[in-house]
Amino acid sequence: MLGWAISFLIIAIIAGVLGLSGVALIAADIAQLLFIVFIALFIVSAVVHVIRAAAAPPKQ
Repeated sequence: MLGWAISFLIIAIIAGVLGLSGVALIAADIAQLLFIVFIALFIVSAVVHVIRAAAAPPKQ
């Protein structure tokens, strides 16, 4: 997911340099959306990991 966000960010930068403002705006929006989704999934994964670690019985 993060790889896709970085790919769209690079596409947006290249399109911006070449003067393709419409393509750059769309690619930048997609990159931002994917990055937000990636961060949200990361936070959910970290919270679930902490909850499972706290609920597990201690190892002997």
